Amino acid sequence: MYGLRVCIQRKFQKNVLEELHAGHLGIVKMKAIARSFVYWKNIDKDIEEAAKNCVDCARYKADSTKAKVHYWEYPSMPWERIHIDFAGPIFEHAFFLIVDAHSKCLEVYPMKTTTTKKTIECLRDSFARFGLPRVLVSDNESQFTSYEFQRFMQRNGATHKTSAISNLLVMDKQNASCYFKVVIKSYA
Repeated sequence: MYGLRVCIQRKFQKNVLEELHAGHLGIVKMKAIARSFVYWKNIDKDIEEAAKNCVDCARYKADSTKAKVHYWEYPSMPWERIHIDFAGPIFEHAFFLIVDAHSKCLEVYPMKTTTTKKTIECLRDSFARFGLPRVLVSDNESQFTSYEFQRFMQRNGATHKTSAISNLLVMDKQNASCYFKVVIKSYA
C-alpha cells in the first residue's frame, strides 16, 4: 500500500494501464483515477506514454487550441447552476456526474447504460431532493442534445447550455476524488 493506494507489481502494470485507458479519457482523467487507487514508480510517465501511443486517441483528439475557454460566473446560491457529464467506463460501469457550481457538491450515479431515459431518471431523482436548477450545463453528448432531453428541460423550466469542454473541469477535484473513491470502491 502507498497511502490508500494499492501498489501494483510490474507484471500487472500493463493490465492496469489498459483498464485506466479503456474509456479513452485522456491523460488528466487517467491520472486522476490512478491517484485515487493505484501506485507504482513513474506511473505518471507510463500513463502519458499509454495515452500518447493510442492510435484512436490520436485520431479523434480534439484540437484544444480551437476551443475558446469560457469562464463561468460564480453562482449566487446553491443549485442555481449545475454541470453534468459522464465518466467511465470504469469496471464496466459509466458514472453520471452532477456538480453544483456553487457548493461543488458532487452527485454520482452508477449506470449500466447511458441512455437519455436513464439520464433523465437520475436528474429527476436529484431534482426531487435539491429542487430545479436555473441553468444546467452539459457537453454535446447525444443524451444531452436529444429531443427527449430538450423537452424534459423545457418542462422543468431550466435553461440548458452546452459547452464544448468537458464539465469535469469545473469540479473541485478534492470533493470529486473523495466521492468517486467511495463509489468506485463499492464496485471493486
